[in-house]
Amino acid sequence: MQRLVDCQKIPDDTARLGCYDQAVRALDQAEAGGEVVVIDRDQARHVRRQAFGFSLPAMTLFERGEAREELESVTGRIASARQDSTGRWVLRLEDGAVWAQADTAMGMLAPKPGMEVRVRRASLGSFLLSVEGRRAYRARRVE
Repeated sequence: MQRLVDCQKIPDDTARLGCYDQAVRALDQAEAGGEVVVIDRDQARHVRRQAFGFSLPAMTLFERGEAREELESVTGRIASARQDSTGRWVLRLEDGAVWAQADTAMGMLAPKPGMEVRVRRASLGSFLLSVEGRRAYRARRVE
């Protein structure tokens, strides 16, 4: 990328064009080989949404050129639901995210595929999950 930017400093038109052509070929080959990945803003927002609930060291790569967006909640639909050996619910959402009930409160509505789920940030880095707008339970992202 830097080679491409450096080409604009060349005063001679023919030499500058040759520099651009060479730099663009190199960038195209790097992208085709997976050494360089180009994403647009919508793709970056999608990645941040998919990562909601994970504690990641830095997501600045996906925030270049725009104001930092803090997601406070996400919604989705249940793809599958099961109870673990302790009786806590584990929900896989249609987008692939897996959330596990973190508290021991009982009485959670038996979740079923297709039901709407909302997960929102709570205090001290925790999350609250509610199914179909009912009472929220503490949850943690496991996948």
